[in-house]
Parts: sequence; structure tokens; C-alpha cells
Amino acid sequence: MSEKSGWFTYDIIAEDPKTHARAGVLHTPHGDVPTPIFMPVGTKATVKGLLPGQLEGLGTKILLANTYHLSQRPGADLVEEMGGLHDFMQWRGPILTDSGGFQVFSHGDFTKLTNDGVTFRTVDYDGSYVHWTPEDNMRIAGQLGADIVMQLDQCPGYPATRGFVERAVELSSMWAERCFAAHDRQDQALFGIVQGGMHMDLRLRSLRHLEDCADFPGYGIGGYSVGEDHELMFETLEPLASEYMPKGKPRYLMGVGNPSTLVRGVACGIDMFDCVLPTRTARMGSAFSSEGRLNLRHARFAHDHAPLDGACGCPVCTGGYTRAYLHHLVKQKEMVGSILLSMHNVFYLLDLMRRAREAIIEGRYAQFVSQWRTLPAAQDW
Repeated sequence: MSEKSGWFTYDIIAEDPKTHARAGVLHTPHGDVPTPIFMPVGTKATVKGLLPGQLEGLGTKILLANTYHLSQRPGADLVEEMGGLHDFMQWRGPILTDSGGFQVFSHGDFTKLTNDGVTFRTVDYDGSYVHWTPEDNMRIAGQLGADIVMQLDQCPGYPATRGFVERAVELSSMWAERCFAAHDRQDQALFGIVQGGMHMDLRLRSLRHLEDCADFPGYGIGGYSVGEDHELMFETLEPLASEYMPKGKPRYLMGVGNPSTLVRGVACGIDMFDCVLPTRTARMGSAFSSEGRLNLRHARFAHDHAPLDGACGCPVCTGGYTRAYLHHLVKQKEMVGSILLSMHNVFYLLDLMRRAREAIIEGRYAQFVSQWRTLPAAQDW
């Protein structure tokens, strides 16, 4: 099964017989992306603490950068002058840039919405007011030059009234049409974004509008992991992905990254994930592991001779670094501690998706999920 759009092709190579999981390959101008896949987040054109060569060595196939932050510093004009994001950050693989909408709307009272676009105050930079239309957003995306870009959308938080979420769906739908009309780079894939909060009827309304208005080569699923319980999220995510979303196009669950949610999301038919969680928790001294989430600040690790995770094949766990050493680095706030834990956490999620993909291809993903739920690793909160 294949879906083509200009320079992009998505092939589904295996489907699990007992779940909705599928394994595929997304072909892009900067390389192939095996799915399901986790995408490390390089917000400001860098995955914090990790060099491009290290990311490649850990198994990273595609990473993210943030449109809002890069539009503010150093600015889209400068990134374009430097040859686009790939040259600017010296990453040769595929890149996805989000729309920046989540960051814009996180400014709360400093944001004003109209049908035309959004006006916001850059409170985390120089405090100036900026007006973005969908056309502006696509111009910036073109200048940044990522392989995959996202439409400008409104991402409502949780809880929110139905009326507020419904208005967000209406705006996002209108803006999707305008983004598609304005987007003119044939070497970029523009994904639409399904909104609708926890309301299944609004999710379906959003999806149908996207399908009717344009031939998007892929779809983001936004507005989840914004304050709701994950069980509540799956009440609508599971039927949305498995029953209603187009079968031959990649599905990207935005902003979700803890291991158990990835495992369950793959079973629903999700292909792509991203989150700052692996590097953010690393900077806080935490690590994913086969024993569950580990807090390396804890005194119990002070004399621990063991590797971080004996079941892990990352450079940190196989490189002779002990839990005692990592505990010392974290307690002393040494940057090497954050770097080593970031390397481990990123590898952990990439390897989890690699193993999930292998299980799908072998037709045993249902067993993979069942086994995962019994493991200490599933205690990852």
C-alpha cells in the first residue's frame, strides 16, 4: 500500500493481525523514516545537549524543530540565508517543524484570535506583538525548509468548554485550507492537524473537513496530552485512529512521549510520536529503564556499581558509567549528567519503537503489548 505526494511516498509494509498497529516507511528528500517512530525534539534547532552525530548514532531517523521559537530567534530570514535548517544545524536526516501554534496559544491572555489569524505577544522574548496568518506561517515554514511542516492550528487545553473546542475546530479547519493554498514547496510535505479535544463528534468533523478541503499527505493529531488523563485521551484517540483516519497516510500523535503511551498508541494505529520528555526528564535527573522510571537524585544510587539499565544497549549503559557516577553528576548539576541521561532516554524510546516495529512485522504486536503491561518498565510515570 502506498500514498504519494510529490517527493513523498508512504508505504505500509506490515499490519498486525490482532491490533491496529502497522509498520511502514515514509520516504522523504532527506532519507527514509521507518514507522512507528519516535522523533526527538530539537526546539531551537538543537536537541538539548546532543550533537547531530550522537543523535544519528543513537538511531534517530527524524527530528523536530519549533517554528515559533525559530521565528523569534534567530529568525526565519537568517535560517533561510544559512541554507535552511539542515545546513544551519548540520543535521542531514529528515526534519519536521511544528506550526508553532501550541506555543502561541500557551501565551493565554496575550493572544487574540480572529478568522484572519492570531495576534500574540512574545512574552518569552522581547515582548513585541506579532500577527500570524496561515499564509505567514507557511512562508516561515518554507524559509526554515523542513521536510514535513504542519498547518497553523489552534490547540485548546484541557479542561475547556465544548464551545471553545468547537471554535478551535472551526478556526483550524479554515486555516488548514489557507495553509494548503499558500504552501508552495514541492520538497515539503504539509500535514493537516485533527483537533476536537475529547469530543468524538468534533474530532470527526475536523477530520472530514481536512479530507474534503485538500489532499494532505499525512495528518497530525493535536489537542491531546494537554492536561487530561491518558485514559480519557484514549477514549477518543483509539477509535479516531483505528476506524476513521485514512489508512494509507501517516498518523502523527503530537506531543506524546512516555513509553507506555507510545506502546498503546502504536496498537491504535499511530505511526509517529514526538515529545520533549526524554531530554527534559534527563535534565531533571530521571531516566526510563527496564525497572521503570529511575530518579538518579535518590540516595539509594550513591554506591550503586550497576549500569543505568543492564537491559539497555545504549552508549551510556554499555560504556561503563555506573549509577553511582550518574547520581554524583546529577546531584552536582554537572552538564555531563544531563547529556548522558538524554542519550539514554532518547535511545530508550527509539529502541522501544524499533522493537515494536519488529513485533508488528512478525505479527506478534498484541503479545508485545500484553507483555509490556506486566513489566516494571511500564511504571514510567
